[in-house]
Amino acid sequence: MTIDEKYKKLDEILRGMESTIVAFSGGVDSAFLAFVADRVLGDRALAVTADSPSLASFQREDALRFAGNYGLRHEMIRTEEMENPDYVVNPANRCFFCKDELFQKLTQMAAERGFRTVAYGVNVDDLGDYRPGQQAARKFGVSAPLVDAQLRKSEIRELSRALHLETWDHPASACLSSRIPYGMMVTVDKLKAIDRGEEALHRLGFRQVRVRHHGEVVRIEIASDEMPSALKPEMAKQFTSIFKSLGFKYVTLDLEGYRQGALNEVLTEPAIRPS
Repeated sequence: MTIDEKYKKLDEILRGMESTIVAFSGGVDSAFLAFVADRVLGDRALAVTADSPSLASFQREDALRFAGNYGLRHEMIRTEEMENPDYVVNPANRCFFCKDELFQKLTQMAAERGFRTVAYGVNVDDLGDYRPGQQAARKFGVSAPLVDAQLRKSEIRELSRALHLETWDHPASACLSSRIPYGMMVTVDKLKAIDRGEEALHRLGFRQVRVRHHGEVVRIEIASDEMPSALKPEMAKQFTSIFKSLGFKYVTLDLEGYRQGALNEVLTEPAIRPS
């Protein structure tokens, strides 16, 4: 199908859903889905953002700004994945427990408020990556309209740009817990340090960053096209000052730069198929 045919298909899918709650993180995919659902379904669509310690400050701000700028019906709910020991111990399928908590709350909310469906912004390209959250979506019968319309990430960006959505060129984003290596416990203090570190890097002008928490060591990932700035001696001093003030003893810059799913590189086949 052409991109226009896929967009028309998405419209048809959403109309067929009649009413929906969209899991809305403020990222490229969920913003596009929430916007289109709002235009197709009107007040029968509701964008809902899960607020918890694993939500980055900039993601919270992006979600609120986007909903306000485009007139979406939008609410925030509190999720308690940090109360689940299966999540906190940070196994390879940690994302399952996060999405399990989210989708349980959203499906309950849908039932109580008369929405027929819950939807989330997974796209076709996501199907080839290790994403345990998709298992949770299947468990609760959460719809994936972008997948059903066969839309890829690049096409979502292209359509978002055509629709004048401010998110069309936003960098990829993920929850803060994804910055902690599997097997290392997730704590609120670690999440706060990661959040503050990434905010500081953004203030220095870097767009695509990850702060990887390895205990006493922080490993900074920065997009390859931004690495020349990161490698300047004066920038190294700023990195050291920022991250030592956040409690890290050693500050490192990953010379491979940012790459999506970097923590999955250490997984073996048995690890990515948890029982």
